[in-house]
Amino acid sequence: MLENNFRNISCSTCLRRKENLLGGILGEDVEHLEDHKSCNYYKKNQYLFVEGSFPRGVFCINEGKIKIFKRGDGGKEQIIQIAKGGDLVGFRAMFTEDAYKVSAETLEECNICFIRKEDFLPMLDTNPMLRNGILKELSRELADRADFITNMAQKSVRQRLAFSLLLLMEIYQDEPINLSREDMANFVGTATETLIRLLKDFKEEGIIEINTRKISVLDAKKMLHVAGY
Repeated sequence: MLENNFRNISCSTCLRRKENLLGGILGEDVEHLEDHKSCNYYKKNQYLFVEGSFPRGVFCINEGKIKIFKRGDGGKEQIIQIAKGGDLVGFRAMFTEDAYKVSAETLEECNICFIRKEDFLPMLDTNPMLRNGILKELSRELADRADFITNMAQKSVRQRLAFSLLLLMEIYQDEPINLSREDMANFVGTATETLIRLLKDFKEEGIIEINTRKISVLDAKKMLHVAGY
């Protein structure tokens, strides 16, 4: 289990840090980061933060995956992002000083480092590379979010599921997609019953393979065609 393998992660040797926005931090800033961050083990279904709470800092995912979601009418979740190892989460709300508009919850066991707001924000003033990286990330995310919303709004449920499975392929990389049917339905934006029926169709068409709840895409080209590309 991840809990048994948990360790305090060194920023100077962390490969995840070098893959994300913190990769531009060098020298004394790395030492500052090392001295002021904490590493924590999270069980599955633990919250990092909840909608309506105020940001306390930045979460850097070292291992595991989390879902970022918003609750709509009746408490139904709409998952808007699935973050994986290497992603930074929670820094956007710090710039507006508003309460979180979304919640973040672990999908599996996770190792996550935390940097307090009062330790992270000053680094933006002293590290132009980090500041510029944050600006680029926010701009890229805005464009990606616009594309995502357009795709989801203008496509059928079948097309949305195919599009979502392609996104999840990128997130899970060499691993099978391992989401509960409810979470996947909340990511696609449909009813769980509809999702299960469409997954069965995709399996019968030879596009995917299902082993218990884990999904492997067998024909990405055909999936792309189903998604409308």
